[in-house]
Amino acid sequence: MKFQSLVFLAALLGLMSTSCVSNKKYAELMGKYDDLQTQYGTTREELINCNAEGRNLQSQLQVANESNAELKKGMQQLKYTLDKSMEANNQGSVNIAKLVDEINASNKYIKQLVDAKSKSDSLNIALTNKLTRSLSNDELKEVDVKVLKGVVYISLADNMLFKSGSYEVNSRAMETLSKIAKILKDYKDFDVLVEGNTDNVPISKTNIRNNWDLSALRASSIVQVLQTKFGINPQRLSAAGRGEFNPITDNDSELGKQRNRRTEIIITPKLDDFMDLIDKAPESDQDD
Repeated sequence: MKFQSLVFLAALLGLMSTSCVSNKKYAELMGKYDDLQTQYGTTREELINCNAEGRNLQSQLQVANESNAELKKGMQQLKYTLDKSMEANNQGSVNIAKLVDEINASNKYIKQLVDAKSKSDSLNIALTNKLTRSLSNDELKEVDVKVLKGVVYISLADNMLFKSGSYEVNSRAMETLSKIAKILKDYKDFDVLVEGNTDNVPISKTNIRNNWDLSALRASSIVQVLQTKFGINPQRLSAAGRGEFNPITDNDSELGKQRNRRTEIIITPKLDDFMDLIDKAPESDQDD
C-alpha cells in the first residue's frame, strides 16, 4: 500500500508539472490519496496484530507439545503399572482356590468359638438363675451372685462363714454352702476357684501371721468343706488367698471394711474345650 501511494503521488506531481490540473481533479486525487493512507494504516495495524497473535499461538503450541510429552510419559508409566498389575493378578489367581479354602476354614473355626461361647453364656445364666432361686431372702442379703465376662462370681460375707479373725467355718454357713454345692454338682464341667479376701486391718495370731495367711486359710477351709461335706470332686477345686489387696471399695469406713471381708466362689467353664479349639485353629502358611 505504501508503494502504491508513492506511485500515485509521483503521478500526481507529474501531471502537475506537465500540465494544468483542474481543482476538481486535484481534489479527487487527494481524496484517493487520503483513502490509501488510511488503508495503509489499518493494514499495518492488522499486520502488527497478526504477528502478535502468531507469537502467542507459537507459545501455546510449545506448551501443548510439552503437555503432550508429559501425557506420553504418563501413559507409558500407566501401561507399565497395568502390566505389573495384570502379572500380579495372574499370579494371585493361581492361589484363589487355596484362599477360599482358608477363608472357609477360618469361618468354621470362628463359628466353633462363637458356639462354644454361646453355650458357656447360656450355662452361666442357667447356673446363676438356679442358685439365686435356691437361696432364701435372708441368704441373698449376704450372698451376691453375678456374671462377669463369662465367669460366675458368688461373693459371701465373712460374718456368715467365719468368726472374726478365724478361718473355721461356722455351722450357720453350712446350709448356704450345701445349696451352692448342689448347683456345682449339676454343672460338673465347671471348675471352682475359692478366693479369700480381707480388709486392711492387720492381724497377728500364733497360727496366723497376717492377712495373707487369713485369706488363704479361709479359702482352704471352704474348699475342704465342699470336698468333705458335700462331695465336690477336689480336682475341680482350687484355693487362693488375696489378703487385703483385692478390695472392692475403700477401707475408710466400717461398711467398706465389711464389704472387703469376703470369700468368693468363682465358677468357670473348663478351659480344655477352648484350648482344644485353639489347637485346632486354621494354620496360615507364612510363605504363601
